[in-house]
Amino acid sequence: MGQRLPIVYVRGYAGGPAGIDKQVDDPFYGFNDGSTHVRVGEKGEPRFYQFESPLLRLMLDEGYDLRVEGSQQDLLMKAEDDSIDPGTIWIYRFYDAGASTFQWQAGHFDIEAAAQGLRAFVELVLQKTREADQVYLVAHSMGGLVCRSMMQKHCENPASLVGKLFTYGTPHGGIEFERGGRVLDWVMNTFGPGGADIFGPKRMYQYLTPDPRHDGPPAGWDARSIDDGNFPLERVFCLIGTDPRDYAAALGLSAGVVGAKSDGLVQIRNAYVRGANRAYVHRSHSGRYGLVNSEEGYQNLRRFLFGALKVEVGLTSLCLPQDEDTTWQAEVRLSVRGLPVVMHEQLAAHWCPVQLAEEAARLDTADSPIPLVSTYLLPPRPLSQTCRYALQLRVLSLKEHKGIFSFRDHLEQMADWEDILIVDVEADKERITGARWQWNSATAGRITDSDAGAPLEVQPAGAGLRGTPADRERVMAHTDVRRERTVLGHPPAPISIGHWPRPRSRGPVAAAPPSGSTGTAAGNACSAQLFAEQFTRRHSRREILEKLNARRHRTYLRIC
Repeated sequence: MGQRLPIVYVRGYAGGPAGIDKQVDDPFYGFNDGSTHVRVGEKGEPRFYQFESPLLRLMLDEGYDLRVEGSQQDLLMKAEDDSIDPGTIWIYRFYDAGASTFQWQAGHFDIEAAAQGLRAFVELVLQKTREADQVYLVAHSMGGLVCRSMMQKHCENPASLVGKLFTYGTPHGGIEFERGGRVLDWVMNTFGPGGADIFGPKRMYQYLTPDPRHDGPPAGWDARSIDDGNFPLERVFCLIGTDPRDYAAALGLSAGVVGAKSDGLVQIRNAYVRGANRAYVHRSHSGRYGLVNSEEGYQNLRRFLFGALKVEVGLTSLCLPQDEDTTWQAEVRLSVRGLPVVMHEQLAAHWCPVQLAEEAARLDTADSPIPLVSTYLLPPRPLSQTCRYALQLRVLSLKEHKGIFSFRDHLEQMADWEDILIVDVEADKERITGARWQWNSATAGRITDSDAGAPLEVQPAGAGLRGTPADRERVMAHTDVRRERTVLGHPPAPISIGHWPRPRSRGPVAAAPPSGSTGTAAGNACSAQLFAEQFTRRHSRREILEKLNARRHRTYLRIC
């Protein structure tokens, strides 16, 4: 389990004076907002599902306390040192000084002043808290930039103060306004004449860089970058929204500003830190279907802060057909048993499929895995029960020539290959004791009842998909993060799509032993290669294995 540390919530941009006044009237800055969803039940009748709020759920699920007693700031100032339990939630109320609803004159908001105030607030929390030398920072939207400004510019050793950083819809790469007219009017009314500059590269360079140059950012500077030596990227998680339609700001004009590939305000490409953990969920920036007040957001938050097992899934040794007019994409969905929501989903319909060729080009070596998803699992309760997750993977192709799609042979939304990977994890209070996997296509009955048969290799904390610096393990041990990752297939085995004689139809997916070995994949603990083939008719599992083993050109997949 992750350490029990104080949680400090930092809210996002409130807009002009009217927006600031509205937010300071809420004692918890919106961290107490929940939502109501509708699901189709028996006979097609709608049923309601209520999410209480991240604030209340942390109290119910993890036993956190919320102390206010009139004012959290005053409570901290009056408390004795080392007297407060570490399992406490704190709200950093940096907007109070800019509100006009109080008797004093409203001050001007400055993001660097807010970052300096956050450091002082964190130090005060730690001074008054017993048995804790770090906090968890949880931030929405611009609040994530306040946290990063504190960590990157106003703190010499941020890793000593901050255990982990979790951001909801933070514009790590800024916000790009692409259209004018009525949309420009909304921008001016929301951010003020110069307010939008706070999300532009020049201003971001100033408050994210310790010693910024006077002439602005150098060529190639990327606001989404955090120095891994200054703060380990393994301790950062970015939740990315992919639903622009339900962001109701300015009657929906915001989505027209930033485009469809966004959460309504922040573009998908700007909503993450490079190299950090991330998840995509179909939620908007805020509102009734927002990121913070969603079950999806809370489940990713809870597992990142307190998860005992890290699961990384990726494609290794990707080999795609050399057709310059064909675009290859992957769609991914991740579900965890017992949850009413999808933890992660990247779909073409949500403007965020995995672009396989682009991802492969970024790899260090041809054998490096293409990351698909990274998530954290909580120990099962009771411990006698296994923790199960399922990953749906679809690989699709699309013909495109000089920017024009070709649909002559196209089957819309039909995958060239798809299956669901089922993984069961067994754990006790201290460690992962075992893990097993199986493809859904090779099982019978309901996916929740099927048995996962093939063993998975469990690797120690710090063994990342792309490799881990030697000092990372020391950092992980310092923060007492006990995580392991599961790896399917070892040594590496490639995935190849389309390198077979021209097929006539699709067929099922089968598991086969690697070349040069004996036995089945279910009995091979060291290596498991999964082969996909196309057939003219349905075959039995044995027939599929025989045909695949006889082929020279095979398609196989390794997920690690």
